[in-house]
Amino acid sequence: MSNTPKLVILSGGVGPEREISLASGNSLYEALRDHYPVRLVDLTEEALPASLCPRKDVVFPAVHGTFGEDGSLQALLEEARFSYCGSGVEASRLCMNKAWAKDKASALGLKVPRDLRFSDPGTLDPAEVTAKLGEELILKPTDQGSSVALHIINGQGNLTSVLKGLSTGNWIVEERIEGREMSVGILQGHSLGIVEIIPDGGIYDYQRKYTPGSTVYKFPAILDPEVELQLKAQTEKVFSSFDCRDFARVDFIINEDGLACFLEVNTIPGLTPTSLLPKSASCAGSNFDQLCKKMVEPAMDRFLKNATTLENCAA
Repeated sequence: MSNTPKLVILSGGVGPEREISLASGNSLYEALRDHYPVRLVDLTEEALPASLCPRKDVVFPAVHGTFGEDGSLQALLEEARFSYCGSGVEASRLCMNKAWAKDKASALGLKVPRDLRFSDPGTLDPAEVTAKLGEELILKPTDQGSSVALHIINGQGNLTSVLKGLSTGNWIVEERIEGREMSVGILQGHSLGIVEIIPDGGIYDYQRKYTPGSTVYKFPAILDPEVELQLKAQTEKVFSSFDCRDFARVDFIINEDGLACFLEVNTIPGLTPTSLLPKSASCAGSNFDQLCKKMVEPAMDRFLKNATTLENCAA
């Protein structure tokens, strides 16, 4: 077996974030092709490509959201004994489910938005929801990324109207926290820079994430030193306690009292040169190519450690 494995980037996928994933995969390929023998694969089904071999390939699962980020793809990779980049099965499942992640963060002592969870929209009483959580709300799926199907709610009547258009699924409605939105990248357990997100209209939804000019980013964010230390410490605490691996991105809101409110963890964040994680890494002195190489290195090390235990497979 060669001591230099090939790197296979899986992108695309079958979920609503497919196009974003293809962009991430292409950017990774361009950044890493001078460092490793690399192959880019468009994943079009919920299965591993038959051409992959655990004795020859290290996998970078750059599939956002459904199948790629929820632990399903990671489970297939582990079953086939691949070395792969990013978090494992359980951490991926935990972080992909916003409700579970919030419960975990709350148990760690972090502040989180109050919420209600539901599956059947017809069982939710808008009057009870607004009485408990307030008139200004965020409604979203618990298990999708990139702000897919996110709704901004302004009052009981608006909530009633939105609920009528929802299908049965995994949903969460939470109080809207007013404040400054921050994102902190983390690489191999160490926090990177803090990025402030300032969307036009105040909501960082799907459109504002991917429409040029609709969001302003400040990196590094201008923060009091105490708040900066708090954010970075909480990011590292979440990364470790959630059993994440290699890299991630943790998002917060800084409320008017200067306190950090946990929002979510992204285990496979956007990976184009203009995405949030690269912005965070640039604050710590790494350009996009350097960041991508550092993201791959731990999986390459795991491959070399595990290589002698793998059985032969076909070329």
